[in-house]
Amino acid sequence: MKKLVVALSMLALLLFPTLAFGAEAEGPKPEELQAAINGIWVMLAAILVIFMQAGFALLEAGSTRMKNAGHVAGKTILTFGICAIAFWAFGFGLAFGNGSPIIGTTGFFFNGTEEQGVMFDALAASDVPLSVKFVFQLAFAGVSLAIAWGGFAERAKLSVYFVFGVLFTVLIYPVVAHWIWGGGWLAAEGKQDFAGSTVVHLQGATAALVATLLLKPRLGKYNKDGKPNLIPGHNQVLSVLGVIILWIGWFGFNAGSTLSAMGDFFGFVALNTNMAAAAGAVAALLVSWAYFGKADIPSMLNGVLAALVAITASCAFVETWAAIVIGAIAGVLTFFTAQWFEKAGVDDPIYAFSVHGIAGVWGSLSTGFFAAPRLVEITGVGKEGLFYGGGLHQLGVQALGVVTSFIFVLVASFIILGLMKVTMGLRVTEEEEIVGLDLSEHGSYGYPEQMKKAGQNSVTI
Repeated sequence: MKKLVVALSMLALLLFPTLAFGAEAEGPKPEELQAAINGIWVMLAAILVIFMQAGFALLEAGSTRMKNAGHVAGKTILTFGICAIAFWAFGFGLAFGNGSPIIGTTGFFFNGTEEQGVMFDALAASDVPLSVKFVFQLAFAGVSLAIAWGGFAERAKLSVYFVFGVLFTVLIYPVVAHWIWGGGWLAAEGKQDFAGSTVVHLQGATAALVATLLLKPRLGKYNKDGKPNLIPGHNQVLSVLGVIILWIGWFGFNAGSTLSAMGDFFGFVALNTNMAAAAGAVAALLVSWAYFGKADIPSMLNGVLAALVAITASCAFVETWAAIVIGAIAGVLTFFTAQWFEKAGVDDPIYAFSVHGIAGVWGSLSTGFFAAPRLVEITGVGKEGLFYGGGLHQLGVQALGVVTSFIFVLVASFIILGLMKVTMGLRVTEEEEIVGLDLSEHGSYGYPEQMKKAGQNSVTI
């Protein structure tokens, strides 16, 4: 850890030479050097979180059919671009700007200057430059939107991504973000959500669930008797690589949320993150082996992601042994809820609600059980959990945050997507879905040689 701080210090001096050669040649002031190191660390974390978009592209493309692979991967770039513009114009100010306990009302069309910092009291505690904080928070908004798209997979019109991408980034995501992270009413209640099990993952997953219900199942997913058919993804290797990238990116997600490279706390958060993910992988694979009689790789991948989602809220509040327990439970919960939703007629192609929604709920509630007094004191948020003698108070606050956030996103998404369904339509035609979105929406296949070699007869539902 000391070596990392030294390396960041050297990098800070290279990037900010005025720190090393001041007017009085006395070297940088400690607070200036600390601010430079913290700024570099958070910028690096933001880059890791943005790189998670590559993980989502590979995971979703690998988990869907070959005829849709190019579309699924390509829309990742499109939607992050849409999110960036909308978040710059309105989302950042609504989420973190000064205002009421419900929503921010300042800081729109962010100009990247420190003079605008007076509009963002909720972000004032950290010495990281405001422009870096913006990029970091944009990365989080982009992840939440990427999660939402899981419910649209393989059957939504390309135009839907434009419209809902803007509306989610402006009208949905910033509201809950302000409640919990922007100095809103849930922050005042002491809601513990260090890096976003509720703010990022539950929001995105709830929107995905609404989309899944309104779009209805893919062609061929269910028989007339309601029995589901397996529609396997075309490339498990891509899915595995995508999860590895997401696992790595999560260190920026969680450890980066410390907003500081000083001391060893960001390393502790990274440790908890990793151990939870490891436990989720092992637990999900074992339970799938017991359930199916075979060790199911997609179930293991979902276990990793579910554990990472769960530990996102609690990584700064729980001891490492608890992180392992939280991750293992998340992996098991996700496996069984994914089976249940599929049998219930909910066609969620990449299990977005099970992985990010159910695990997001569990992760948000987990601090109500496991939040340790010493870590609550360090973070200064909320109170200790039930298992440390804190009673039901923190668990109640966590549950309140989960329920209100879920209801808000559910209702808002139903209104927006319902209106879109009536006015512009959400789903491609049956013929376009059979041919595949690569060809029907973009005019070419992601795998042109393979699709041409197989012929049109291979393009089945």
